[in-house]
Amino acid sequence: MSQATILVTGADLAQQALDLLAGYEIVYAGKTPTEDDLVALCRQHKPVAIIVRYGKVGAAVMDAAPGLQVISKHGSGTDTIDKGAAQARGIEVVAAVGANAAAVAEQALALLLACAKSVVQLDARMHAGHWDKATHKSLELGGRTVGLVGLGAIGLRFARMADALGMRVIGFDPYAKNLPDYVQAVPLDTIWRESDAISLHCPLTDDNRNLLNAATLAQCQRGVIVVNTARGGLIDEAALLAAVRSGQVRAAGLDSFAVEPMVAGHPFQGEPHFLLSPHIGGVTSDAYVNMGVGAAQNLLAVLARRQGETASA
Repeated sequence: MSQATILVTGADLAQQALDLLAGYEIVYAGKTPTEDDLVALCRQHKPVAIIVRYGKVGAAVMDAAPGLQVISKHGSGTDTIDKGAAQARGIEVVAAVGANAAAVAEQALALLLACAKSVVQLDARMHAGHWDKATHKSLELGGRTVGLVGLGAIGLRFARMADALGMRVIGFDPYAKNLPDYVQAVPLDTIWRESDAISLHCPLTDDNRNLLNAATLAQCQRGVIVVNTARGGLIDEAALLAAVRSGQVRAAGLDSFAVEPMVAGHPFQGEPHFLLSPHIGGVTSDAYVNMGVGAAQNLLAVLARRQGETASA
């Protein structure tokens, strides 16, 4: 009897995850799979589970795999999966929540510090032979307020690091409970009004798309720093560009973008007060293993439960 198949929408998976999935045939879709690629692979291999790394999994992909039981995200953000379509087809969607929390929180802190201390600009000036000690002043973060939108595993880890820097930490998350004493829960308008720096750590939904826009950026203190290691769709990119150019935003440290990968000619490219990284906040050797193992464990748990339910029926 042939093995059941698991489709991975990527080119690889951590060996520790593969060890857990030893009883299944693993099929890889490659680094940049299109919907057509995934549909063709589903028709050919009829997977019982999909591990989502890259690309989007929508209704067409699901319909091409009639035996599909579970879609497991290699990470925490499930916005690339059509959850409504999955629910309508009885397919469970699970995520490796918290598996990359340390990695993403550290990236957010690195971007915040780089923006406050002009790390990239000063490095370029030094390599060009300049010595700007007499003219440059960076920003001290101790005593200043950082506002967090999203207080899940990543946001709370970042909050702990910000607190260690001596920052006042305020946060908005309607679902967060039992917050540590160094995080003050506040309404969103307080985040905009009181923050010296804002860091986004929430999932992208229809309700919060373009959460940072011309109107909300105008409510912020002049010279605010914006950091986004969550999802690019949370920010109106044209509004942010205008705010940075006007000085309303001191600097923006971004690891995610409305359209990925970023293509040549994007308006942020070449702008001196934008620090950009290619959505690699969660891409560390440790997080790669953690996310792979988490995705494997989650889908195995669903398959085992469903098999048990079938057996007892």
